[in-house]
Amino acid sequence: MKILHILVSAAGKPADRIISVQSKSHQVKVIDLSKKSVSYEDLVDEIFSHDKVTTW
Repeated sequence: MKILHILVSAAGKPADRIISVQSKSHQVKVIDLSKKSVSYEDLVDEIFSHDKVTTW
């Protein structure tokens, strides 16, 4: 399963732990919007190319 985590602020320990656990058995990508600028088009493409999306 492809999982996308979108961070809108600094992730806390629960988010870090979940991402770590999911990374062991799934394809996980993290986009941190607080650290870099991502175009709207690229973000939408990423959302639709993943099976599950979580926003923190």
